Amino acid sequence: MSLFSRLFGGGGKAEAPAPSAPPEIYKDFEIFVEPRSEGGQYRVCARIEKEVGGTRRTQTIVRADTTASLDDARAMSLAKARKVIDEQGERLFG
Repeated sequence: MSLFSRLFGGGGKAEAPAPSAPPEIYKDFEIFVEPRSEGGQYRVCARIEKEVGGTRRTQTIVRADTTASLDDARAMSLAKARKVIDEQGERLFG
């Protein structure tokens, strides 16, 4: 697989996200921590949702970061989602 394919999501065999726990509420956003299992590692992933103008908006973040521990991946996913919310806020959905 070429470098560009791996960088832009082509051909990778990511397994389904780990079962999701109830969302964490952070600054009126809901964070669903959903690390993905990939080749014995867990990729940092989360889904951020919020009701905006009567419409449910969703943004998924997938990071390059991986770890061997599911618990570490969950903690990192939550931290990255909070950081995205802190940096982008409402612009996340705009």
